[in-house]
Parts: sequence; structure tokens; C-alpha cells
Amino acid sequence: MIEVRSLSYAAGATPILHEVGLDLAPRGITALIGPNGAGKSTLLHCIAGLARPGAGTVRIDGLDPFAVPDRRRARQVALLQQSPTVASRLRVAELVGFGCWPHHAGRPGPEDARVVAEALTAFELDALAARPLDTLSGGQRQRAMVAMAYAQATPWLLLDEPLNALDPRHARDLMARLHDLSRPGPDGRAVVVVLHDINAAALWADRVVAMKDGRVIASAGADEVLRAEILEEVFDTRFEIVPHRGRQLVVTL
Repeated sequence: MIEVRSLSYAAGATPILHEVGLDLAPRGITALIGPNGAGKSTLLHCIAGLARPGAGTVRIDGLDPFAVPDRRRARQVALLQQSPTVASRLRVAELVGFGCWPHHAGRPGPEDARVVAEALTAFELDALAARPLDTLSGGQRQRAMVAMAYAQATPWLLLDEPLNALDPRHARDLMARLHDLSRPGPDGRAVVVVLHDINAAALWADRVVAMKDGRVIASAGADEVLRAEILEEVFDTRFEIVPHRGRQLVVTL
């Protein structure tokens, strides 16, 4: 379980997070939703140990991410940031291979090659494995980045807006893959994902955390959070929840 207690963070004199308290379950998909500037990305960075909060604590399965070496933390939690910077001449398979670095520290073996091959197949990248990154479309590049995080083989996978630049089919396929990955089982992982597509959260998330102005407004099962009155408070606009083929669709009015 990820436990966040009384977490506050400021960028200089600008407060970003205000005493956030949160428990994230060790299986399933948790979607973070909220307007721009709500603090979603900053919260992921704090959880991953990349942004030290001014107050409060984070524990990842009991581990303090700020009290362990980088490699130890990187074997527990993987974070895909919104706009990661990588060398454009890297080939897709080389990029995905970087995900294994915390495990082999520069000396990859057969198991690392197996993990990379599995990641390439899981995210439909086999045909692109030898392509340089600067020859890919935005959506293809995004899938390669997710595959790299997947190859890190951590119990926790944090993804900041992974649907950016994906067409509808690949967005659906990615969420379906993450859903399968997060089911109970020996290889199951916990996925925490920032989404601006509320319907993707409605269709795929087990739990939803709604944030606004650096605070958690609601945190519960998807059906409990994705209600018109909560969404209107979070986004300052009107919504209607429409049943469709046994699922809930969120419509902006």
C-alpha cells in the first residue's frame, strides 16, 4: 500500500499540495483526475521520491522513498513523467531496455532481454523495435515510454497522462493492457494514472482520486467519485452521468 500522510509541497513561495492524505491499494488501477494545476503530477513526483515535500510522509509498502538509494527506490516504483527527455537517436528497443537498469546496473543479461521482448510485444512495438525515436509519431513514442516504465518491473507503476497523443484505438488498448496488468496474481501490479479523459477513468479505473487546488476532494471507488455533484465541484462545470450498455458515461453540459 502507498500511504500519504499530511503531505504539503511548495514550488518556491507557491503552495502546490496542501496536507494531502491518501491510501492507494496494492492492486488495480487508481485514476487521478482534476483540472489543470490541481497538483496531480506533483503528487506523483512526491510519491516516487523525485520531489521532496515540505511536510508530511510517503510510504510505499513501508518504504520511505526519500531514505533509500535511487536504485532501491527504482525497484519499487516506476514513474513515467509527462514530457521525459531522451536522446532522439535511441532505438525503441534500447529505450525500453533502460527500464531494466535498476536491476542490472549496466550489465544486462538474458532475463533483461526477455523483459524487453515482453514489453515490446505487450505494447505492440515489435515492428518498431529497431526504429530511432525521432522517426516515430507522438503516439508511437508515448507507447515506447510506457513500455520502458513497464520494463522496470516494479510493484507500482505511476503514469502521468499516458494517453497523450494516442489515437482512440491505442488509448483503449493501453488502458486494457494496464487493466489486465493490475489484476490480482503473481505478476499483478498497482497502476496509478493521471487522466484528463474522465470516461477512460469511468471505464477502466477501480478507484478514482479527484483533486482540486492541491487538495483531495474525493477518493473512493469509481462509481462513488464519478457523480455529477462531485465532478461539478472539482471542474466548475456541469456534468450528466448517462448509463450506456451497463457502464456510466460522463457528459459535459
